[in-house]
Amino acid sequence: MKALKLTFGLAALALGIANAASSYKVKVFEPLWVGSTELKAGEYKVEMMGDKAVFKMGKSTVEISATFAANDKKFPSNALVTEGKKLVEIDLGGTADKIVFASEVTAAP
Repeated sequence: MKALKLTFGLAALALGIANAASSYKVKVFEPLWVGSTELKAGEYKVEMMGDKAVFKMGKSTVEISATFAANDKKFPSNALVTEGKKLVEIDLGGTADKIVFASEVTAAP
């Protein structure tokens, strides 16, 4: 019975660590576009859930298609990479990981 409790406790701890490790805080200083979605200025909690980045600010939640990618070296701090008013990627400080947002491709007529 003690072994079962220990196993359950370790599993809960591992799940908590994994969940905490996949959540990042980023600050958007001015409105930015990600695909067809506009992110308003403010501090967001960002989590990767499969092939989507989930932005949470208060009760507001926005899901955007994204992928994880690796960099050659660690980023010193969280950073938003933009092209004009368009968010392209988020560099995750203290890691060599980044969240990359797919650029929308329009079909030619």
